[in-house]
Amino acid sequence: MNAETLKMNKNSWNEAAPRFFGRNPLPEYGPLAPREDELNLFGDVAQAKVLEIGCGSGHSLLYLHQKKAGELWGVDLSSVQIETARSVLKDIQPEARLFESPMELDPGLPHGYFDIVFSIFAIGWTTDLEKTLSNVHRYLKQGGIFLFSWEHPLYNRIKAAEGRCTVVKSYLEEGPYVHEAWREPAIMQQYKLSTYINTLIQTGFQIEKIIEDVCTDEAILHQHVNGWYSLEKAKLVPTTMIIKCRKG
Repeated sequence: MNAETLKMNKNSWNEAAPRFFGRNPLPEYGPLAPREDELNLFGDVAQAKVLEIGCGSGHSLLYLHQKKAGELWGVDLSSVQIETARSVLKDIQPEARLFESPMELDPGLPHGYFDIVFSIFAIGWTTDLEKTLSNVHRYLKQGGIFLFSWEHPLYNRIKAAEGRCTVVKSYLEEGPYVHEAWREPAIMQQYKLSTYINTLIQTGFQIEKIIEDVCTDEAILHQHVNGWYSLEKAKLVPTTMIIKCRKG
């Protein structure tokens, strides 16, 4: 775990939080990706104990409350995001339990407790993938579900123009990088898809589904097409990966 990186990212997210208020929460998994109302990966969440890693503004937890989830828990690095989530979820009963903490550290969450742990477009911010996944594994009940989405590992390795793709950085190169589309200095992590899969297996998860599909419905294009996510590029390489697994 890199303390300097965590400090930089915390400051960056505290500054950026207003831009990401309610941005791409469930039922969305990511830009130009299939939605939960199409995929039904969560299944019936009625009375389920759910924990979100990187809960942001709290809108994904609010969505699951509307689906009758029993308990809502969330962890986020940003103090601003946690305060925002508290405001968004202030009328929820039972009260949502939110923790300001890096995902690499266990802030005192119960072990073997949750039916579902999930993360929507946040897992790539971890400075230690193995520690984060080990934490998730401990939080879950036996047979519990872990669901997460993140930018597809190929996406920022490729540039697209005039219907053609050009590889601009090796897919094999892993580790921290400064994201060129991020306004404030912040460090993300680059991993191959196989690294996510193998680390999940080594941690004790059984992988059930991997989704790399792209959704280009006209109704959502205006929400997602921007300087970084383009329809032209999404037709050539997926923007998002979604992985569902279970604690074995």
